[in-house]
Amino acid sequence: MEINYIIGYFLAVLVGISLGLIGSGGSILSVPILVYVMKIEPVLATAYSLFIVGNTALVGGIQKAREKLVDFKKVVLFGIPTVLTVFITRLFLLPRIPKILFFQDYFILKSNLIMIVFAMVMFFASVRMIKPLKNIVVNDDDKINYFKISLQGIFIGLITGFVGAGGGFLIVPALLFLAKTPMKMAVGTSLFIVASQSLIGFMGDLSTIKNIDWKILVVFTSLSVVGFFIGNVVSKKISGEKLKTGFGYFVLVMAIYIIIKELFLN
Repeated sequence: MEINYIIGYFLAVLVGISLGLIGSGGSILSVPILVYVMKIEPVLATAYSLFIVGNTALVGGIQKAREKLVDFKKVVLFGIPTVLTVFITRLFLLPRIPKILFFQDYFILKSNLIMIVFAMVMFFASVRMIKPLKNIVVNDDDKINYFKISLQGIFIGLITGFVGAGGGFLIVPALLFLAKTPMKMAVGTSLFIVASQSLIGFMGDLSTIKNIDWKILVVFTSLSVVGFFIGNVVSKKISGEKLKTGFGYFVLVMAIYIIIKELFLN
């Protein structure tokens, strides 16, 4: 086994730890690991990320459901527009983007564009993570804004479909402020939404991507699941807010690195 694969599998545990600790951030780690460490082509890496994060989030969601920290009504409410958008994006939109895009006298490769957009997503994710996110008080008479939830679901679906990101960093705030969900419940509910949209998005890839290496997916996902349980245990002993902030700064550095690499070092 090549050394870059060994390192990649070792880092796979961090993907699960991130999901176990803060309920998001799995794809923010998995895509750069797959692309820069394991040298997998970006479009294929986004598909792999959907499978890895989807299965890890599903295991995590089941664990949270056992702890009665999942609101399945909101999984359906938020998940339907998100899942449909992801599936359409992966099956119809992404394959139709040309490998080389021309802008007057300039051009950019599709693979570079995906990583640059992904870095932008990472940047905004890091801001969300660094900014303190206090719990909210939920009253029975609080009204849920269904229209805004649907729009947010479509937006997250587009992001997930294009760059292979689970979107947990966007789903959790939406559940908090649009769906009036307590923080712990929002994290558990988010895992189920991430799982459903990621796995259905991957299903959209099965008809367009033929060179899937299932061995890589099974090994990487298995190690990520192990990482989730590690992160879930650690999260009960360390302040989640501090972990989220520290991870946010790490993601910010990674985003800057990817932008510099894709724009100036290729």
